[in-house]
Formats: sequence, structure tokens, C-alpha cells
Amino acid sequence: MTVQSLPPLDLSPEITAAAKTSKAWPFEEARKLVKRVEKRADGKTVLFETGYGPSGLPHIGTFGEVARTTMVRHAFRVLTEDRFPTRLLCFSDDMDGMRKIPDNVPDKSFLEPHLHKPLSAVPNPFEGEYDSFGAHNNAMLRRFLDTFGFDYEFASATEYYKAGKFDAILLKAAEKYQAIMDVMLPTLGAERQATYSPFLPISPTSGRVLYVPMKEVNAKDGTVTFEGEDGRDMTLPITGGNVKLQWKPDFGARWAALDVDFEMFGKDHLANAPIYDRICEILGGTAPDHFVYELFLDENGEKISKSKGNGLTIDEWLTYASPESLSLYMFQKPRSAKKLYFDVIPKAADEYFTFAQKYPDQPVEQQLGNPVWHIHSGNVPAIDMPVPFAMLLNLVSASNAENKDVLWAFISRYAPGETPETNPELDRLVGYAIRYFDDFVMPAKTFKQPDEVERQALSDLDAKLASLPADADGATIQDAILDVARAIERYQDPKKTGPDGGPGVSVVWFSSLYQLLLGQEKGPRFGSFVALYGIDETRALIAKCLAGELG
Repeated sequence: MTVQSLPPLDLSPEITAAAKTSKAWPFEEARKLVKRVEKRADGKTVLFETGYGPSGLPHIGTFGEVARTTMVRHAFRVLTEDRFPTRLLCFSDDMDGMRKIPDNVPDKSFLEPHLHKPLSAVPNPFEGEYDSFGAHNNAMLRRFLDTFGFDYEFASATEYYKAGKFDAILLKAAEKYQAIMDVMLPTLGAERQATYSPFLPISPTSGRVLYVPMKEVNAKDGTVTFEGEDGRDMTLPITGGNVKLQWKPDFGARWAALDVDFEMFGKDHLANAPIYDRICEILGGTAPDHFVYELFLDENGEKISKSKGNGLTIDEWLTYASPESLSLYMFQKPRSAKKLYFDVIPKAADEYFTFAQKYPDQPVEQQLGNPVWHIHSGNVPAIDMPVPFAMLLNLVSASNAENKDVLWAFISRYAPGETPETNPELDRLVGYAIRYFDDFVMPAKTFKQPDEVERQALSDLDAKLASLPADADGATIQDAILDVARAIERYQDPKKTGPDGGPGVSVVWFSSLYQLLLGQEKGPRFGSFVALYGIDETRALIAKCLAGELG
């Protein structure tokens, strides 16, 4: 199933020349792939693959693998000037046995009788039209990918095995059984060596995936013989979905069967990559180019897991920020471990707009290194974002806004001519900010009560703001705020120099303002916030603080 046609390419001479030397990581990976493909003379489609284990609901890491692979695919198309046809195959290992019950299902006891059955044979624990747990999770993956408009084809391991698409490679694996065992056994402990087989029969009686040693592998007949669950020997054909491969041999066999050219995977696969490659080669294939990315971590620094349900889901991110901000997060530093929790969202949201607004004025070389070029496959939209996400969060906090209309009253005064109709992107950001504030900022707000130094500083700030014209801009207001702090010893920073040659202002001053007036540890440039919120409104906030009415 192809979701969307590939976007048109900008193959101007400037773009194609800059692509050859761009240091953006998708281009670096694509250049390696170009060397591989140009050695061939078969004109075959270049196959990009991603894998998904539907043992639990897809998380953002799954999305990231597809997003990053798409970026490499686009870079490859630009480098080759689209001379080679390409495909992206999202492959679901839904024939794997369910070895444990995920924590995030409605009723774990419902699934207990179905342990070790293929995920495509486990009943669906969720309400809905899908006839299996695997089918449900596959559908969730496709829905997420469709949301982002990826061009991809979906493949189910169960369908491939049962339709005979892997029959030839399974027969080859039977023929090369000993060579595969010679690769696998040295990687296992003594106890596991005694029972290991690359073939996993599907029990005709219980439907379970059986981890049993083979008594015979008959390459000529294409069968395996093993001790069944009732203690009697059983012989099954290895074709037609009766038998599947263990996950490590399965990796390499799939690469050989499908002739995969590029696949990325997480660092947890790094030690096994040589095993996958070797098995692929034993089965007559050429191992694909790899890209190994670092793992995503939850708020506790633990690896995110589909079965645990920790970290973020795609739906959760899209509740509080745009799809583009998520794509940006996936683009940045893929070889570095990154925290993937709610508190990364505001920064990602604002960084996306910062990159997008810089893009039009950059030379071509810098544009190809700009994340938005890769996020939008070279077709970067024009974006005007006069108010950043972090500022909107503080505006919601100060105004106690519960709907968009309240925020737009401030925004329209700050940026005349801006309306939900003229800037729908900003209107979308306003909605995200309200939801994010309600769910994450408001519960954590803790207002600091001013001591005597802080009370005097706030009084001085109030007087200073009163002296400014009502339409003072953010820079003028920021200077006034700094002037107040320079006269107060607590907020002086001797390592900085003020305009009069005296000490500069410490960050402690702005931290205090946010804790006193907004109940938060930090925020964006305070002068810009006052310009957006209003001088009179900020003075009223100071009055409430001095009267003990905040918090």
C-alpha cells in the first residue's frame, strides 16, 4: 500500500552541487548508498526497509525510524538526480510469538492463555474491528505513518510467510542449516546451545511458536522434525507459514529474500549486526547498508519500550505540538541518546520555527544543512511565527487563559494584523500552548513569596514600567528591566559589564521574576513577554505579588 506519491524534487544545479558535499547526516548516509548502488548494473529498485515489532503499541521511536529513513531516501534521490527507483518497506514482525504480556493493555488476564502464539493469532484486547493483537498494532502504526504523509508500503511477516514469499529463502536456510548454526552457536551459552534451532515451528495443535531443538532438518524434502508438545515426534514442511525463523536469522534472511539496500536500527542491535550480515551472505544475499542510532530514554533515563508503554506515544506528542516539531526532534543528533518525554516538546516546537524562519535567507549550502529542508523533503513552506511557543505558555500562565480568544486579544495588540485567519499556524500553536500549560505547567507552578530585597526590586520595576510609553517594544522594556537590577547588589554580576562600565546583571534577576510572578523557574526573554502581555497587565501582576495574592 503506497500512502502518498513521492514529493517533487528540486534538482537545480545549485542543489545538486551542494548535496555532494553537505555534512547533514542524511546526505552522509546517502552518499555511502550511492557508492553501493552505482556498482550494480541491474537497474533494480533501491529498497529501504524499517522494522516494527507489534508486541505493543507503536511509540515515537518507531516513527523516528521511518522519518529518518525517509530523510536518507530523499537525500539519495537528490544525489542521484532520481535516476534510480526507490521503495520504502515498513515490515512488521507480527508472526513473532508473544513472549510476555504488555503492561499497557486493558486486561492482561485476557491475553494470558495466548502467550507464545504469533502476535497475528493473539486475540485483540482492544475494542475495534481488528481480529488480532498484531493486526490492531499494525493498524495503529499505519495510521501514525499516514498522519505524516510518508510514502511507504506496509508488509506483514505473517502474510509473507503464509503466502510463500519466504519459501525460497527458508529452503535455502535448510540447505545452509549447519552454516547458520556455526554462526549462531558461538554467540550462545552452553544451555541455550543444546536446544537452539534457527527454525521455530508453529504448533498445529496449540498454535504456539515452539522453541525446540530440531531432530532432523531435511533440505531435500523441505521439512523439519522435532518433538511436539505431546512428546511425540512431528514433521512439518518449512514452507507456507508452518515454520518461521528465529529473530537473528530472520533479520539476515529477510535482507537476502527481499534484497534490502538500506536499514537503520537502534544501538541495541549493534552487537548483532555482524550476525545478521553473515546470515544474509550465507543465504546468497548482500547485507544492506546500516545506520545505527542511539536509543530514546524516558524521564527516568530508561530505554522506552512498546511493552512497558513508557516514554511518549505519537498521539501524545501531537496533542501538544506539531508533526513538524516531532520530525525535527528525530532529525537532531540521531547518534546521541535523547530523553523522550513531555518536557522536550516546548523546545522542539520553538526550534522548528527558528529553523524555518532562517531558511529563506540562507545560502543553498546552509539550507541543505537546515533540518527543515529534510523535514519537508526540500519543499519548505514560508512560515511567520511572531510569538514563540515558550512565550505563549507564559502568556497563558499570566492571563489564566482558558481559550484561544483570550490569547488572541493579547497577540493582536502585540502583532497588529495577526489573526487566526491570517496566521493559522500561530492559531494552531495557541491551541497547543493551552493544552500543554493545563496538563504540565499548571500542576507544577509554585510561586515564591518575595523577601524584602525582592519586594523593593518589584516596586522599583513597577515604577520603571510606569514611566514607559504604553507601546514600548520588547527591547526598550528589556533595557528598563535591566536598569532596575543594576542598582541592586543581589542581582549584579561582576563577570559582566553594564553599559556604564559597572557590573552587569545576573540571571538570578530574571529567575526571580519568573518565580515571583509566574510560579516557574525560567522562561523566554522577559522584556518580550511584557511587550506581549502588556505593561499595565504586568504592573497588575506585580501588585498581586506584593499583596500576596499570587499562588
